[in-house]
Amino acid sequence: MKLGFIGTGNMATAMMGGIIENHIAAPEEIIGADPFAPGRERVKEKYGIRVTGDNNEVVKNAEVVILSVKPQFYADVIAGIRDSVTDSHLIITIAPGKTLAWLAEQFQKPVKIVRTMPNTPAMVGEGMTGACKNAYVTDGDMEKALSILNGFGKAELVPEHMMDAVVAVSGSSPAYVFMLIEAMADAAVSGGIPRNQAYKFAAQAVLGSAKMVLETGRHPGELKDMVCSPAGTTIESVRVLEEKGFRSAVIEAMKKCEEISKSL
Repeated sequence: MKLGFIGTGNMATAMMGGIIENHIAAPEEIIGADPFAPGRERVKEKYGIRVTGDNNEVVKNAEVVILSVKPQFYADVIAGIRDSVTDSHLIITIAPGKTLAWLAEQFQKPVKIVRTMPNTPAMVGEGMTGACKNAYVTDGDMEKALSILNGFGKAELVPEHMMDAVVAVSGSSPAYVFMLIEAMADAAVSGGIPRNQAYKFAAQAVLGSAKMVLETGRHPGELKDMVCSPAGTTIESVRVLEEKGFRSAVIEAMKKCEEISKSL
């Protein structure tokens, strides 16, 4: 599979690492473009891929092109490559708020587009990506796209109207989890645990809890109840979290995230 990246930042680097490690594409099949020479040379040295400063060179040497630039640069990048893009190319986007209709308008011609929302845990092979496609994408194209997206974690096909909610629950949510881990560690330090150990205890608790949800198939509420012994320590912690509006704060933060995503 000939794969191209326009943009070689952190997300692109994470995606490349998983794709190469899982043998979805070999380094010699990948080309990346970036106007920032040190950035593109960094990924060349790390993964042995081809690099260039010319976005059109990527398009001309790839079957699948991943637009891994910030949302505010999408219009200019697409304007610069649309004459090189053909109906045989598969375009994968990772920008929140950029709808299939908006993307089609930028290309000004029929183009196969898969809109996705990955997240930063892709950097450790545990990303979660939501994806939707336009009418030009065939089942075979989508299978190819999902194989790429599953190369650095897990991916799910969703209707486009859910994509802003995917941004909130997956794309942005690592930040909420990092804040939770940081707060848990601060409390542990207050209780006398050294800082490095506090982060390890907190992070492993989050990792293990998430794994229980995924692997047992049990409802999170049921798993919570398993920890809450009558008149015990945990139920008192839960009571305080409820009193302080823990769930409501998370829900409201995610709704605001979804709202902002829709406005991008």
